[in-house]
Amino acid sequence: MFVGIDLGTSGLKAVLVDGAQRVLASHTHPLHVTSPHAGWNEQAPGDWWVALLAAMDVLAARHPREMAVVRGIGLSGQQHGAVLLGEDGGVLRPCILWNDTRATAQCGEFERRFPEFRQVCGNMAMPGFTAPKLIWVAEHEPDVFRATRHVLLPKAWLRYRMTGEMIEDMSDASGSLWLDVGRRCWSDGALAACGLETRAMPALVEGTARAGALDAGLARRWGMKVRPVLAGGAGDNAAGAVGLGAVTPGSSFLSLGTSGVLWLTTERFRPHPQGGIHAFCHAVPDRWHQMGVTLSAAASLAWWARTTGMTEAALLAELPDPVTQPSPVIFLPYLSGERTPHNDGRIRGVFAGLSQGTTRAQMTQAVLEGVAFSFRDVVDVLAAAGSVVREADVIGGGSNSRVWVSILANVTGLSLHRLAHGAQGGAFGAARLARLAVTGEEVESVCLPLKREETLVPDPQVSPAYAAPLARYRALYPAVRSAMDTLPA
Repeated sequence: MFVGIDLGTSGLKAVLVDGAQRVLASHTHPLHVTSPHAGWNEQAPGDWWVALLAAMDVLAARHPREMAVVRGIGLSGQQHGAVLLGEDGGVLRPCILWNDTRATAQCGEFERRFPEFRQVCGNMAMPGFTAPKLIWVAEHEPDVFRATRHVLLPKAWLRYRMTGEMIEDMSDASGSLWLDVGRRCWSDGALAACGLETRAMPALVEGTARAGALDAGLARRWGMKVRPVLAGGAGDNAAGAVGLGAVTPGSSFLSLGTSGVLWLTTERFRPHPQGGIHAFCHAVPDRWHQMGVTLSAAASLAWWARTTGMTEAALLAELPDPVTQPSPVIFLPYLSGERTPHNDGRIRGVFAGLSQGTTRAQMTQAVLEGVAFSFRDVVDVLAAAGSVVREADVIGGGSNSRVWVSILANVTGLSLHRLAHGAQGGAFGAARLARLAVTGEEVESVCLPLKREETLVPDPQVSPAYAAPLARYRALYPAVRSAMDTLPA
């Protein structure tokens, strides 16, 4: 038996997986984000710990026989968050999250201090990454920075609480901007640019490697006969790739989670930071990946549901299935800024083309299409970098909407595969990594592709109709960008 734990932004999910890779049980404990200022997003690490205990307690109570023989635990986590620890290992301030944009100005400072970082770290400096956050803390909270002895990413902090050891995997470390991604080690130059040294960082391992053993007290709490091994684990997207079997070069997936991701597995480090493409280590050895990100994917629909006072399901039910023509309304999904292709932490969302006759259904469709246009930007930037994507598996909560996936296929031109278990996501991938850490099996023998439930291809009668709305969508960005410069920060 193996357990996978995925620390997301909106919840922590734990799954129990048997030797046949069947998910026997799953439990999610909700999490909440605080926003003390516009563009700021934080969580208290203590809330993650409460969520972990709650989720694991439920699994132990409902499946005591299976939990008793758990051999390994894998961790997946939201990337880029900065957990700052003092001399005693205590948390010094709330974690600054991946979608926090306060460190926009500090990105330029990081680049000035370490000009070689793009080729070493494989990415542009963006406010969501960890490195600019530390420069912000040093400038705005100097007492906290001086007291900082260790910096951990979110899932590494959970591991620290579970095992007493500070260890991180390559895929998650790639999202800090402190990793030499090609060499798979910490970069002294990147750390020095933030006033840090390697001793502040956790030890690095591959995601398939052993990385500590569960605390004996926790093992007793959950009725485990022996202390399970923890795997190195993965950042959330790499864990999703492992769960999908996207471990061979050329395999791809599209994630419709809180944020949106288009992923391509590569055989080597292929940096192309122009246009906001990320180049990270994979969670499995000797593999890397390219990735484009839209910061508000399913988060855009969740925002629209809150704003209208309706459920997401009710909003989606108002749309035709399938959608046969674009909405007359254009939506820019930049609610928390944007990564690919703009790398713009200050840009914000817009509805354009509203009239007296505009309906709620047209606006809902515009939200789905706006996210799809953002993914089309990613497809085109990857193609410009020489990485052509033609098909992808679809995961994340948004993949449950057939209407949304069909819109995505028509806008992006990709053949998209809906999966029988697409919503398992990072937690299932983390469980696979736990198994690999325990058994030492070959990656490809464990990380098998999931069953495809349905493939949606671009409709030749509908897809061409999106050319004009896509052009309007792209033309809006510079106009909104110019307008944003006249508004308060």
